[in-house]
Amino acid sequence: MRNGLVDYLKKADRVLIFTGAGISTNSGIPDFRGPQGVWQNTKPVYYQDFMSSEAARREYWEYKLGGFEAFDNAEPNSVHESMVKLEKAGKLEKIVTQNIDGLHSKAGTSPEKIVEMHGSNREIECQSCGKRSEPENHFKEFKKTNIPPDCDCGGYLKPATISFGQNLREQDIRIATESAGNADLVIALGTTLSVYPAASITLLAARMGAPYVIINRGLTEHDDKPEVSLRLEGDVSDIFPPAVDGAC
Repeated sequence: MRNGLVDYLKKADRVLIFTGAGISTNSGIPDFRGPQGVWQNTKPVYYQDFMSSEAARREYWEYKLGGFEAFDNAEPNSVHESMVKLEKAGKLEKIVTQNIDGLHSKAGTSPEKIVEMHGSNREIECQSCGKRSEPENHFKEFKKTNIPPDCDCGGYLKPATISFGQNLREQDIRIATESAGNADLVIALGTTLSVYPAASITLLAARMGAPYVIINRGLTEHDDKPEVSLRLEGDVSDIFPPAVDGAC
């Protein structure tokens, strides 16, 4: 079965990779929707509440502050690095990721090859003017004052992630959709494929003719789809990097 993955990678020239939280657990970032995932213990702050309530903004910043150090200190692992190898081999169409940890960029994948569908914790964004800034000073100030920070323009600042109730960025959807049409192989790594519309990108590529490979520890919502060409169960870090080495 794993040899089949190597064969798919060898034949492909435009690999679209869709990644989820399961690829970053070995970097010290907890899974989101797994049995021990942070989803289980997270009370979501909805975007509409963030924009209308200072108490909600404070709650959101407290939640983000709690995880900031883990995100800030996390380093890419062999899965992230294997995608850099694919790019250097001229085989990478695009990485479309649900992850907000920024580890694909930190590993060395070119920015133009990454679509962060749910945004990134590695920048702070003004909700009025769109200006972006580094997060460290904002978190230091919030830790000291417990006052949610504002932009110089008066707008509310928040980590540049997509919150519950907030729309995905149209540009990200457009680029991901275009990449699905260009791909000659699509691989989903470390994701339950349960969050839409992001998870529809892999099926779109498959329905346009690309072989579809899923690698995950545990069930995914696409396991029974007829579009799936190869399903590999297990830790992505044990399966994907050796296959890339074998293909490149």
